[in-house]
Amino acid sequence: MYEAIQVLHSYWAYLVLLILIIAVVNAIAKTVGKKEYSAKDFRISLFTLIVSHIQLLIGFILYFVSPRFAAFGELGMGGVMKDAVNRLYLVEHPLVNIIVLVLITIGYSKHKKKLTSTPKLKTIAIFYTIALVLLLSRIPWSAWLG
Repeated sequence: MYEAIQVLHSYWAYLVLLILIIAVVNAIAKTVGKKEYSAKDFRISLFTLIVSHIQLLIGFILYFVSPRFAAFGELGMGGVMKDAVNRLYLVEHPLVNIIVLVLITIGYSKHKKKLTSTPKLKTIAIFYTIALVLLLSRIPWSAWLG
């Protein structure tokens, strides 16, 4: 079961990363180009929100069925924090990705309350870009690309 969830989490991450990049580029390009906010922009930001929330749910399941989770009992928090690999998988990656999801959710919610195109697109651009940078900072690249 663990391996299947891990594969799903890894492949779904490609989708999350792709759609988040599309949302960021779209919002920045339209903000800089002073273009109007459209239904397509709404759909892109909503789809980003949905796929990222699904990824979080998959990640939570993976986290608790992972063999690494036992490291907390064996090593304690101090031991986990001293080991870079365990710290990445058990603390940094989950915590930063929860923050990423919070930023995406806040950005999406705030943009819906704006009445004109520029503030809507600017809100998405700011929150989703910060989320993208944080997401890229905590991807376990050695496992993902290797």
